[in-house]
Amino acid sequence: MLSRTNILMQLCIMNHASYRLRVAICTLITAIQFTGFGVYAQQLNKTDLVSIRQREDSLKRLSDEIISGREAAERFRADSSFTRMLVRALKTPNSFRYPFDSLQSISRVYSPDSSFRLFTWQVIRDPSLLRRHGAIQMKTADGSLKLFPLIDRSHLINDLADTVSNNDWWIGSIYYKIILKEFQGIKYYTLLGYDEHSMRSTMKRIEVLSFDKNGNPVFGGPFFGFQEDSVRRSPQSRFWIEYKKDGNARMQYDEEMDLIIYDHLISESNEPNKKYTYIPDGDYEGFKWKNGQWVHIDKVFTFKLKDGEAPVINPQTEDKLGGKPKTAEPAKKKGKSGGN
Repeated sequence: MLSRTNILMQLCIMNHASYRLRVAICTLITAIQFTGFGVYAQQLNKTDLVSIRQREDSLKRLSDEIISGREAAERFRADSSFTRMLVRALKTPNSFRYPFDSLQSISRVYSPDSSFRLFTWQVIRDPSLLRRHGAIQMKTADGSLKLFPLIDRSHLINDLADTVSNNDWWIGSIYYKIILKEFQGIKYYTLLGYDEHSMRSTMKRIEVLSFDKNGNPVFGGPFFGFQEDSVRRSPQSRFWIEYKKDGNARMQYDEEMDLIIYDHLISESNEPNKKYTYIPDGDYEGFKWKNGQWVHIDKVFTFKLKDGEAPVINPQTEDKLGGKPKTAEPAKKKGKSGGN
């Protein structure tokens, strides 16, 4: 039986859900999984708690205008006011554990070790152009604010696969999951996010966030390897899939299998150069963390979904997907890589 969190995650990654609904569900998942929310009132004094709640009311109104404003100028004005007010709210001592529950169109995801949280959202100028905005709020010992603004420069970066960047050159995504891994004493935070991208296609992306010796964020690095594929290729700094707008492709982390699993895609019109024609074909690819790198798995399962069947969260066995458990093993045969 699926847990409440798994059911919510299933809804979170459905592309036909609205942007507001996806962000609200993904944020609720984090709230369920994060154990520190219950103590925020104990860490904020009464005056600060009243103040931050009042600011949250204004932030909610502005966040709604970012989505629902009729004109682009109205949406961008709301975004500018929202950003300034969010920073003022976060300057409240011990704001790190304040959940901002009412901001349903703003993604707020905590790292598994509660060392930081990510705020991300998007502003649409028109159907052909949108911008992602965000910030990293670090947890501090004295409750003061340490914040890294995320400046979306996606439109200026030509090579997403090989670019290593910082918060000033951020490749914008709306994040819905953070996976913590360690290697040689260093913590690596793998981010799963989505990007509405264009009128005809959507992207889902995986990249690794780390912090340098000065505590500054670093996005990317040679963390995605394809050495176990039959056709090898160079490591990449990030990995993504791009698919038809209503293609409903999934990219998720299965804790039981310790795998990132995503849909294998094909062109429905046999036009492989047109990513907006790509849809899931029932197969799954994935990545497994090995020696400080996510290593590509060409075929996660030895079976294929039938037409009309839908995968569920934590697809560890074929039994969960309506098949026979006795054949539910990760495939050992290597093959041609798919996805990006």
